Amino acid sequence: MDPHRLAELDHRHLWHPFTQHREWFADGEPLIVERAEGNELVDVHGRRYLDGVSSLWTNVHGHRHPDLDRAVREQLDRVAHSTLLGLSHPGAIQLAAELVARAPGEGSLSRVFYSDDGSTAVEIALKMAFQMQQQSGQPRRTRFAALRDAYHGDTLGAVSVGSIDLFHAVYRPLLFDAVALPAPRTPGGVEEEDCLKAGLALLEEHGETLAAFVFEPLVQGAAGMKHHSPAFLERLCDEARRRGLLLVADEVAVGFGRLGTLFAMEQVGVVPDLLCLAKGLAAGYLPLAATLTTERVFEAFVADPAAHKQLFHGHTFTGNPLACAVALESLRLFDRDQVLERVAAVESAFADALDDLAPHPNVVGIRQRGVMVGIDLGREDGSPYPAELRVGHRVAMACRPLGAVVRPLGDTIVLNPPLSFTTQEARRLVAIVAQAVSETCPR
Repeated sequence: MDPHRLAELDHRHLWHPFTQHREWFADGEPLIVERAEGNELVDVHGRRYLDGVSSLWTNVHGHRHPDLDRAVREQLDRVAHSTLLGLSHPGAIQLAAELVARAPGEGSLSRVFYSDDGSTAVEIALKMAFQMQQQSGQPRRTRFAALRDAYHGDTLGAVSVGSIDLFHAVYRPLLFDAVALPAPRTPGGVEEEDCLKAGLALLEEHGETLAAFVFEPLVQGAAGMKHHSPAFLERLCDEARRRGLLLVADEVAVGFGRLGTLFAMEQVGVVPDLLCLAKGLAAGYLPLAATLTTERVFEAFVADPAAHKQLFHGHTFTGNPLACAVALESLRLFDRDQVLERVAAVESAFADALDDLAPHPNVVGIRQRGVMVGIDLGREDGSPYPAELRVGHRVAMACRPLGAVVRPLGDTIVLNPPLSFTTQEARRLVAIVAQAVSETCPR
């Protein structure tokens, strides 16, 4: 179809997520991705762009990877979908075994419950934690603790344990109450010490009524790549567990190599009771999520059928065979292609390039862990821009004619590319952002 006609139909019929459409219409013809190759997206005009956000933090091994494409095609020759309600299939079984074998704790996380995306993975974990406490003689444990500025998804339970007002404030009347523990913007130092002290006090104050502590380990992505140290999180986890809370690690964004290890909790040294996975699980090919639990959690739901203690939750496409097939092949690629070793090299290339960007007068802060990067924009005196200037949005749009797709979170430019990025592509992406900042930011 003619590209201009596609743009017209987009403006007439599509409702885009997290988008103010008055601005969407004013920006003119949208970037319409027609295909992709490796680490680049290609639009309907044939223009190429570095995929600087790995198609919303999902793509792991690059687009159109031949082994992943083959896995999907081979599964299509068998069955595209079959329910897990009352049935099973080889892909779901084999993938569950692989996830258990690779998850933190050497098999301690022994059960896998599939769903469709990160929000549902967290929603399921909340229901599991609540129901387990109720079925284990803890009726007072009806609330949750979570880190401030958390983002755990868009369904109402996940929103309830989130605390980013821009995304969540309008829905507050619909939500259950949660205890927000302070989280630092950067690891170490006085700020983190103060946050830890306040968090421990809140756990002491509310501990007897809390079912679980829910957290994004090490990097809070949607908060603008806020970081905390492994020691900070380990201390909160130890205190929460001591007070009878379950630990829910939301690795939807940080899992599958983003921070340099397959799972972020490996760097914390704590095995959670529930582990939420999505995004990179199926390498950015198909929707797939999983909530892993310990046997202790699982056993709280095993009883005589008449007791009705089973988990009353399920999705139509739970454990979809196509998604499981590509997820299995993705895990094999981590081994065959030494992906984590490549992440270390790309992380180093990013760090060098970001060191060159840091002195820019309109860059007021940079945070990086693994391939996840947040670049804060502001005035030369360090003060923030007025929100109405939409500086982050303008910088992100300015990156496009230079050959890269990035996304802003307010006035923080977020980079989170595929793990298949080369060191040269990492340096090029930062150079594009630097040029866009120079051309766009008000002085």
